[in-house]
Amino acid sequence: MLLKIEDLSVSFRNDDGDVNAAAIDVNLELERGEVLGLVGESGSGKSTVSMSVARLLPSPPAFYPKGRILFDGEDMLSMKLEDLRKKRGKKIGVVFQDPMGSLSPLHRISDQLVETILLHEDMSKKAANDMALEWLGKVGIRNVPVIAKAYPHELSGGMQQRVMIAMGLMLGPDLVIADEPTTALDVTVQAQVLKLMKDLHQANSGVLLITHDLGVVSQMATKLAVMKNGRVIEKSDNPAEFFASPKHPYSQSLIREARKMELEY
Repeated sequence: MLLKIEDLSVSFRNDDGDVNAAAIDVNLELERGEVLGLVGESGSGKSTVSMSVARLLPSPPAFYPKGRILFDGEDMLSMKLEDLRKKRGKKIGVVFQDPMGSLSPLHRISDQLVETILLHEDMSKKAANDMALEWLGKVGIRNVPVIAKAYPHELSGGMQQRVMIAMGLMLGPDLVIADEPTTALDVTVQAQVLKLMKDLHQANSGVLLITHDLGVVSQMATKLAVMKNGRVIEKSDNPAEFFASPKHPYSQSLIREARKMELEY
């Protein structure tokens, strides 16, 4: 089992000492070769769960009252920070929803990609630079040499997101956590990126895909889970069956709304 989340609860303690539960008794499993689509409206807890896998939530205020997150059999919640850092990027790749919050405003795009590569791979700086440029092309960036020398603020939101996707995928991690990875992309580039992620998960990796876009889930997911108010309220190992006949009333409402939006479009 690549990823197993057991009875996970995640809470946040505010400055007044009050505790708010963001995820409650979550159980999820992901095998190599699978794409688990984690869906739900904003505030459902899906991003909280996904960021907990690599322990990316600030702690405090976040803490874990109960549960385990087993990645390749190791509990991420009890792992030392030094060991966690070795897994992030190389073993676990993350594509964040907000690229400007993750990219350094002080460094050029190519420098940031090269630094990530050299942190985990034993290769020359030239080889790392070549690899970075190749991946910028793979995620649909045109005029790669120019974009590589730009700073993040000089790029559009969609272009920044493509850079984040390259950074998350280029080291061939065992697990990719993709939090709304195609939100800022046009339809053509979205298709390219989804194909890249499909190719990756077929290469003995797993993808945890967090999204509100049921269209993306229908294209990508081999299994899915629906979250509401911090809890998983429905799971399915057959997405086609889920979309044809969702069991939970909330799942039914999500699909109705998605179909309504398609008709309006």
